[in-house]
Amino acid sequence: MAEASSYVPNLFGSMVFNEKVMKERLPKDTYKALKKCRDEGIPLDMSVATIVANAMKDWALEKGATHYTHWFQPMTGVTAEKHDSFISPNDGGGAIMEFSGKELVRGEPDASSFPSGGLRATFEARGYTAWDPTSCAFIKDNSLYIPTVFFSYGGEALDKKTPLLRSMDELSKQAVRVLRLFGDTTTKKVTPTVGPEQEYFLIDKKMYDQREDLIMTGRTLFGAKPPKGQEMDDHYYGALKPRVTAYMKDLDEELWKLGILAKTKHNEVAPAQHELAPIFGDANTASDHNQLTMEIMKKVAAKHNMVCLLHEKPFAGVNGSGKHDNWALSTDTGKNLLDPGKTPRDNAQFLLFLAAIIKGVDDYQDMLRCTVASAGNDHRLGAHEAPPAVVSIFLGDELNAVLESIEHGTTYKGKKQSALEVGIDALPHIPQDTTDRNRTSPMAFTGNKFEFRMLGSEQSISGPNIALNTIVAEELSQFADKLENSKNFNADLQSLLQQVIKAHKRILFNGNGYDDSWIAEAEQRGLSNFKNTPESMIAYISKKNIKLFTKHNIYTETEMKARYEIHLEHYNKIINIEANTAIDMVKRSILPAVSSFMDALSSSIISRRNVCKSIPCTAETETLKKLATLSDKLYHTCEDLQKALDSIPKNTQKAAYYYHDTIFSLMQEMRTSADEMETITARDYWPYPTYGEILFNI
Repeated sequence: MAEASSYVPNLFGSMVFNEKVMKERLPKDTYKALKKCRDEGIPLDMSVATIVANAMKDWALEKGATHYTHWFQPMTGVTAEKHDSFISPNDGGGAIMEFSGKELVRGEPDASSFPSGGLRATFEARGYTAWDPTSCAFIKDNSLYIPTVFFSYGGEALDKKTPLLRSMDELSKQAVRVLRLFGDTTTKKVTPTVGPEQEYFLIDKKMYDQREDLIMTGRTLFGAKPPKGQEMDDHYYGALKPRVTAYMKDLDEELWKLGILAKTKHNEVAPAQHELAPIFGDANTASDHNQLTMEIMKKVAAKHNMVCLLHEKPFAGVNGSGKHDNWALSTDTGKNLLDPGKTPRDNAQFLLFLAAIIKGVDDYQDMLRCTVASAGNDHRLGAHEAPPAVVSIFLGDELNAVLESIEHGTTYKGKKQSALEVGIDALPHIPQDTTDRNRTSPMAFTGNKFEFRMLGSEQSISGPNIALNTIVAEELSQFADKLENSKNFNADLQSLLQQVIKAHKRILFNGNGYDDSWIAEAEQRGLSNFKNTPESMIAYISKKNIKLFTKHNIYTETEMKARYEIHLEHYNKIINIEANTAIDMVKRSILPAVSSFMDALSSSIISRRNVCKSIPCTAETETLKKLATLSDKLYHTCEDLQKALDSIPKNTQKAAYYYHDTIFSLMQEMRTSADEMETITARDYWPYPTYGEILFNI
């Protein structure tokens, strides 16, 4: 038992240059300087960086590392790395292992092929990486990984980490201003904490290898509904199958080595679908860890002869995969600012932060929607299996009643039977679960955090958290501006809360987000409903949003316009690849396979009638007629799609709408014909594994 009880603690973080290792290996002065840099953002002197680099190298070599890499997150949605060995020549013709402070702090990868959205000319290949000391270095695959930011020769952010760090700093600055209003003189830093729940599918590699669409696009472009799907609800939280159990065990151990707090694992709703949830970490570390988690999920699956699918909708007709972003605010003194608390001061403070979130989500609902838009997520949002495309907030009955009493100055019908005066009266204790959890809400308050449920499973969590951090920082800034010179703080606070609640209560909705009536009601309330990626991306170039992000120095206007171009271009490329893959599958596999089956049917009919002309052959004849009609339709639609691909507008924005309205629509039309053909084509002739074979094979 002693060995078992120490196994995980000894394993956890064993491949991370973490606080414990730093304390052990760095001189006290160096450790203090590095800690100040991590905690307070104070720049490191190069001499200190050199000492850290040597300690890092020695530790990495002891762990078997031979190389190091500056690990960064370009605008591709995945991570990037270039590996250099520690090896250097010596005078005797041999080699020594070296790693300098300069190599730790800064690198220069070739940036020519990374998306830039016009931030640099094609001939400008330089991109620079700079060490992010707030995120721990780690060892993976015999290389020392150094988390870094990535920027252009002109200093523009070419990555997702840089603006995330900027947004965290700005949110901390504005949150501390608000805390000072409530007499908090000890808090120096406020950190957004995040716990992203990750959904995914596991399928057999043999099945995957036979599906061109899965290989090329990550989702099935064709596939008829199987006799059984998820309607029995027997997979959800069901007993784990042996292969899945073995996979999850190995996955946990690989994640724990890297200090990733993988906590919960279970079967999800759809067959072959699962979920992993970590413990909260700061937004920067959580983002790094989630990128690592997605990468390691795929690697571990390969060892078990399986494939991990992270696409938001790999299979039509069953639930897709999302990523729930649990977001909260924590002080460096250990307090959660989204915990309502039990004292008048805590209650009032909580309500002001809550009001900032409500106002921010309402003011910038378009930006939040934009950050979760992607070709894959378009299949989920608004599809009665994920939050609707309309952004709203769920607070629960208790908090709604509190806000209503503040807005109207009426009696709060809770435990306290009097008009609620913020800053004087105390709220009743609000338990973490005051009402049933609302699965249909895009932004749900769950006791001491908000759960942003609109993210797609394959997406980086950086974008949504950059937006959340920035919009809340903006509202807190506005509140601090109004209250810092107040002569009657409680009265002014009460008035401010009343104004905010009255002006922004339209964003609050506790009902069923899947109901069609909500979409109509949301429209009446004036809420936006961006149904797809091309519509959503406009938020990046709206004057209101550019003003927000430039004011707080999160993005420059150029960086925002670049992201607009990058995300739209990415969308266009994905639909283009899907369309060309669909054409290839139809022309080279589906139509020839069905033609062969039709030949077999024709031969059967002829041979039978040669024996006896009166034999009706109804089944064969009707099937043949139906397949002939569907084949012609599929062929002509395929030709139409090919012609449409030859007419893509050159303008990125126009092309995105064309891909959505024309290309994607033709692909869906092709799928309808092909899927019906699958249901009446003999199993031996159909060229691809079916949904039933894929989803129930593990």
